[in-house]
Amino acid sequence: MLNFIDPTAVIGEGCRVGHFSVIAAEVVLGRRVVVGNGVTIHPGTKIGDDCLIADNAVLGKPLTLAKTSTVKLEGELPPLRIGRECTIGAGAVIYAGTVLGEGCLVGDLASVRERCVLGDYVVVGRGAAVENMVSIGSYSKLQTGAYITAFSLLEERVFIGPMAKTYNDNFMGRTERRFKLIKGPTIRRGARVGGSAVLLPGVTVGEESFVAAASVVTKDTPPGMLVKGCPARVERPVPEEELLPKE
Repeated sequence: MLNFIDPTAVIGEGCRVGHFSVIAAEVVLGRRVVVGNGVTIHPGTKIGDDCLIADNAVLGKPLTLAKTSTVKLEGELPPLRIGRECTIGAGAVIYAGTVLGEGCLVGDLASVRERCVLGDYVVVGRGAAVENMVSIGSYSKLQTGAYITAFSLLEERVFIGPMAKTYNDNFMGRTERRFKLIKGPTIRRGARVGGSAVLLPGVTVGEESFVAAASVVTKDTPPGMLVKGCPARVERPVPEEELLPKE
């Protein structure tokens, strides 16, 4: 089968590994994990029971930075941890230093950068990109091609539509002042962001807010209100029947 499995790796009962895959030192695969063809699992990665890793995925990728990058690496990243019953799509890349809860799905060609925390049953759609230092609450869903910038916070049961984009730098790479002000959006519990919407740096999308498709959010949105337009303005309350049950 021409695989490489390091002798220090721990392979759980009932695991299956496809052709041409690399399982590096001190990797731990739980029981009944299925690893596809051409998968690379970097050192120390821990994968829970009953996970499916599709072809050509890269798990636990170490951080590599451009010489001009503003991201600074302080110490080594801890190994990637993936909870039980997760599905990782073909060609997906998940970096070291990140933690996925149980039941997550990371779609084909999606990427999740370092120091991210995804709760249980989070969906990262095909080709979506989650940058570094992002927290995503349980049962949230990112649709195809969504872009979540670094230093963003998404609470539980958030919905991000296809091709929606978030930003964290009002200066777009100019001036030293930006380093103190970089901040992604905060998206509160149950908020929904429509396809191709744009959220500018530092805005808060209120709990149960509804951001209409293609809107540009330049300031905080009130809880439970539908906003739309460029710039987005309050249109009306979100219908009662669309609100999540109170916890």
